[in-house]
Amino acid sequence: MTTIRIYIYLKLQAHSSTTPIHQGVPGSVWKLGRLNHIAIAVPNMEKATALYRDVLGATVSDMVPLPEHGVYTVFVELGNTKLELLHPLGEKSPIAGFLQKNKSGGMHHICIEVDNINSAIADLKAKNIRTLSAEPRTGAHGKPVMFLHPKDCDGVLVELEEA
Repeated sequence: MTTIRIYIYLKLQAHSSTTPIHQGVPGSVWKLGRLNHIAIAVPNMEKATALYRDVLGATVSDMVPLPEHGVYTVFVELGNTKLELLHPLGEKSPIAGFLQKNKSGGMHHICIEVDNINSAIADLKAKNIRTLSAEPRTGAHGKPVMFLHPKDCDGVLVELEEA
């Protein structure tokens, strides 16, 4: 009986030390990675930035306009991930519409890294997951990103970013 327990323990140890934490979908050519950031829509960027920087002591980036996405962004460093503060830029900003419905702001989306965004998009579209644009765009980190439709992701707007 003891021999069997040791054997099972050794097999589990060998498996756990060689198996990656984030595996791809069986049979797929892409892998899901780490949480890159959580995005928060804010009605007042200066106030939100001051909260994280001055009150909570976080390191925050400069505010950067992203006209192609209709937002201003500020990134808050948290060590293991980031928060992305979003504020509307222009009249057609998707964040403006979000803030009309949520006056005090709130969580807008999550961003998860993938190792191959084009393969991920093709695979997800084949599985009837809708995307919010036809092709990936360049995101705030200068890398290709794609947003997945929240109705296909349990009500969560998911952004995929190539690692």
